[in-house]
Amino acid sequence: MKAAVIGGGVIGGGWAARFLLNGWDVDVFDPDPDAQRKIGEVLANARDALPMLYETALPAEGRLRFVATVADAVEGADYIQESVPERLALKHKVYAEIEAANRNTPLGSSTSGFKPSDLGAGFASADRLFVAHPFNPVYLLPLVELVPGAAAAGVVDQATELLRGVGFFPLRVRAEIDAHLADRFLEAVWREALWLLHDDVATTQEIDEAIRMGFGLRWAQMGLFETYRIAGGEGGMAHFVEQFGPALKWPWTKLMDVPDMTPDFAAKIGAQSDAQSGARSIRELERLRDRNLVAILRALKREGSGAGQVIADHEAALPALDAGTGPYITVRRVIPSDWTDYNGHMNESRYGQIWSDAADAILSHVGAGPDYVARGLSYFTVETNTRFLAETLAGEAVMCETEVTLGEGKKLALEHCMKRASDGAVLATCGQFLLHVSLETRASCAPEPAVEAAVRALVTV
Repeated sequence: MKAAVIGGGVIGGGWAARFLLNGWDVDVFDPDPDAQRKIGEVLANARDALPMLYETALPAEGRLRFVATVADAVEGADYIQESVPERLALKHKVYAEIEAANRNTPLGSSTSGFKPSDLGAGFASADRLFVAHPFNPVYLLPLVELVPGAAAAGVVDQATELLRGVGFFPLRVRAEIDAHLADRFLEAVWREALWLLHDDVATTQEIDEAIRMGFGLRWAQMGLFETYRIAGGEGGMAHFVEQFGPALKWPWTKLMDVPDMTPDFAAKIGAQSDAQSGARSIRELERLRDRNLVAILRALKREGSGAGQVIADHEAALPALDAGTGPYITVRRVIPSDWTDYNGHMNESRYGQIWSDAADAILSHVGAGPDYVARGLSYFTVETNTRFLAETLAGEAVMCETEVTLGEGKKLALEHCMKRASDGAVLATCGQFLLHVSLETRASCAPEPAVEAAVRALVTV
C-alpha cells in the first residue's frame, strides 16, 4: 500500500510516520528545503514512541520517498492526505495539481476548520474529497474526524477501513460545521484560558495545572458526558442536569468574546510560557509528551477504555506467531518506558511478562487459547528458570524465540530465548514447565486430543 502525503510539517510528518510504521510506503511532497530534516525528527520520535503501545511488533516499516512534484507523490497512491497550511487558495492550488494527476484515489484534508464543501468547490473530483482531521501527535493519538461533505459514501467507507488499519479511530461528523467537533471544544477552553490570563486571574502554568491535575485525566478515559453522569451519583445524568443546569445561565464564561491580542498581551503569554517550559527544547517537550501519552494509553488499553480500546483492537489484528519449523518467534515488541526501573533497564518482573506472552503464543497456536479456557481446560506454569545475560533498555526492539522441548500428555516444556532485534544479542533465556489442568477440579489432566497432537507436532527433535 502507498500513501501520498502533501505537506510535510508537524501534521504531515505525523501522517507519514503513522503510515510508515504500519508498513505502508509513503511519498511526500513539500517544497520546504528543510522538509526532510523536519519529517526525520518527527519520524524519530514516532519510532521511539508508537511501538511501545503494543505487546507485539508492528509491520516492517515502509519506504519513505521525497518527490519533486505533487503528481509524482499521488501517482499510484492508495490514499492521499493533504496537510498544507490553512489557506483555502493554497489548498485549491494543490487540489488542482492532484486532480490533474489522480482523479480517483480517496483524498483527505487535515484542515482543522474548513468545510469539505469549501475545499471541493469547483473540482470535478470533489466526490472523493473529505476532511480527515487528526490530532497531534498524529502517530500516537487515534482520533481522526471524518467529515464526508459531498464525498461518495463508498469513498468514505474505504477511507474509514484504511485508517482503521493503521490504528486510527475514524469519527464521522454528521454535518458540515466550521472547526468540526473537537476543535470547537478546544476553542471554548482556549477562549476562557485567554481571559483568565488577560485578567491576571491565573498564569499559563496555573491554567495548565488545573487541566492536567484534574478534569484532563477524567476526560482521557470517559470524555465529557460519561464523566458528568458519574458526577450525578445514583441519579445519573438526569440528576446532574437538574442540579447544575441552572448554572448555565450564570455569567461564568466569556465564550462569545475574546480578549484583544495586543502586542503587550502576546508578550505576556510568551513570557509566562517561557518561564513555565522554556528550560526544555521543543524536541525534549515532544519526547516527554510522547512518553507520558504512551504510559496513559497503555493504562487505558489494559482496561479497554477510550483510546486504549482502539489500540487493543489494532494490536489484535497484528500477526503473533511466526510460522516455520522452530524455534518459533513468539514475541516481537519494543520495550516500553514503563517497564524500566531506576537503573534505566527492564525490570526483572517484566521478563516474566515476555515468557508469559511467549507461552500464550504457543498455546494459542495449538488451540489452547481463550476458547479452550472457556471450555474449562488450560495449561498452568509450574516452574520457570530465568538467566539474565545483558541489559534490556526502554525503546529496544526485542524478539523471543521459543522451542517446545517436551509435549507428552499433560506435560509441556518450553525454552525461550530473548534477543535484541538489531544485532541478535541474547538478552535472557528461560526454561518453563507447564502442566495441563482442569479448571473445574484444579487438578492435572490430559489435554484434548487435538491440542495434544498439535503440541507434539511442535516438539523439537
